[in-house]
Amino acid sequence: MRTDLIRKTALTAAGLAFTGGAIAGPVTTAYAASEAKPATQTQSDRKPAGERQLGVRYEAQPNFYYCGPAATRNALSVQGKEISVDAMAKEMGTTEAGTNSINDITPVLNKETGKNDAYHSVEISSPDADGKQTDRLRADIVRTVDDGRAVVANIAGTSVDTAGGVHSFEGGHYISVVGYRDGGNVVKIADSADANTASYEVTVEHLADWIATRGYATS
Repeated sequence: MRTDLIRKTALTAAGLAFTGGAIAGPVTTAYAASEAKPATQTQSDRKPAGERQLGVRYEAQPNFYYCGPAATRNALSVQGKEISVDAMAKEMGTTEAGTNSINDITPVLNKETGKNDAYHSVEISSPDADGKQTDRLRADIVRTVDDGRAVVANIAGTSVDTAGGVHSFEGGHYISVVGYRDGGNVVKIADSADANTASYEVTVEHLADWIATRGYATS
């Protein structure tokens, strides 16, 4: 499945584990989209059948290791919540090594959403996502976004968006999934790493492979 997603073998053992969440800054972010939207112009409206995008009050992460709190903050902003990334970082146990696991983020999403069962963690433990795991991810994203919530995903490696832009996080990273189209075959990402590439789309197959060995928080 991973035809144009490159994983380097130089990741640490912790970085390859599902619980690993340390962030390295983007190695390459050659954004090839001809009309990149400013971060403040993310749309918020009900799309035709098979398509929906949530409104994000986007904020870039303030340092290289706050991707977990920032992705969570951006995800919660679609619910109209404004929460300090510093406060969330404290709750998640974020350090300069990053946020250890999606399992440290899911409880914070539940707490701030106001429901103990609003989110749960899903692991993709294999090195590459198979068809069943990809189908589940697609269904989880569609259901969560239709419920008015964003998915938070722990990713690692390099992937290419639908416009040809390259996004590389070999040490690990967290992103928010805030929309979908084509019935969930293409998903919208809010990425806190760089405000210049705050918003882009990837296929759900690429996202599943990006998450592989790690996990995501979904309704």
